[in-house]
Amino acid sequence: MAFELHEEGFRLTDVLKIVGLPEATYHYHRLRFDCEDPDREWKAVIRMLFEKHQGRYGYRRIHLELRAQGYDINHKKVQRLMRDLGLNCVKFIRKSRYKSYKGKVGTLAKNRMNRRFSTPYALQKLTTDVTEFKCTGEQKLYLSPVMDLYNGEIIGFSMAKRPTLEFVMESLHQVLPTIQKQAVYRTTIHSDQGWHYQHFAWVKTLKKQRIFQSMSRKGTCADNAAMENFFGLLKQEMYYGEALVSYEELKQRIERYIDYYNNERIKQKLAGMSPVKYRAHASQLAA
Repeated sequence: MAFELHEEGFRLTDVLKIVGLPEATYHYHRLRFDCEDPDREWKAVIRMLFEKHQGRYGYRRIHLELRAQGYDINHKKVQRLMRDLGLNCVKFIRKSRYKSYKGKVGTLAKNRMNRRFSTPYALQKLTTDVTEFKCTGEQKLYLSPVMDLYNGEIIGFSMAKRPTLEFVMESLHQVLPTIQKQAVYRTTIHSDQGWHYQHFAWVKTLKKQRIFQSMSRKGTCADNAAMENFFGLLKQEMYYGEALVSYEELKQRIERYIDYYNNERIKQKLAGMSPVKYRAHASQLAA
C-alpha cells in the first residue's frame, strides 16, 4: 500500500511526505470514508431544534431541550456536534436605547427592588419600560411590556406609533385584572424615571390599586436589568440584521415573538422550561 500510485503517477508515500501526513493517519481516515456517521441521528435532531428556534438557541438550550424530550446526551457532545455542523446562535449586540426621561431628577418613588429581581411568588414583583423600533417610511413603533419577575413572563404589552401616556397606561390596565384576582402578596411595579411613570395618571392608578411604585435611579440601566435583557433578546432574535418592515408587519412579528418567548423559549433558571410552562408546573406542585 505504501507504493500505491496516484492517478497522475505520484507515489502515495511521496505525497504524504510533502503534505506532512502520517501514513497510518491516512489509512485510518480512508477506511472510515465509507462508514456511516455514528452521530448522524443526533445531528439531525440538533439541526431540527436549531432551525425550529431560528438560530436563537446555543448548545446549552439545545441540550436542555433534548433532555426535556427524553434524550440522554452530554452537553459537551451537543457543543461538539453543533460546532461540527457550523451551528452558531445569534450574538447579542447592545444598541442605543429609548430614553423616556424628561424633567428633573425627583424622589417620586424610591427604588424598592434594589436589583433584587427574583421572587418565589407570582405577581409580587413586576417591571416595565418602553423601547422603540424603526419601521419603513420613517415611522417608529413603541413597545411597552409588563414582565412578572417570578418567571420572566410578559403578562401584558401595548404598541403604538407614538410614546403617549395612553399607550403606556394601556399595558398597565391589561395586567390590573390579573393582579386583582391572582396576586397573593401586594404587588410592586418597577420602572425607570420616564415621564410616563412620573405622570399623575400612572401614580394615581397604582395608589388606587394598592400597588407599590418603584423607580430606578436616574441613568442606571442595571436597576431595571430584567427588562433591559428582554429588550436585548427581542431585538437580537427578531429585529437586528433584518430589513425594515412596515409598522403593521413589525407589530405582528413582535406579537408572535412574545407568544414564542412566553410559551416556547426555555430558560435555564426555570429548570429548562418556558415561563408559561414553569408557572403551570409550579401551580400543579402547589395544588
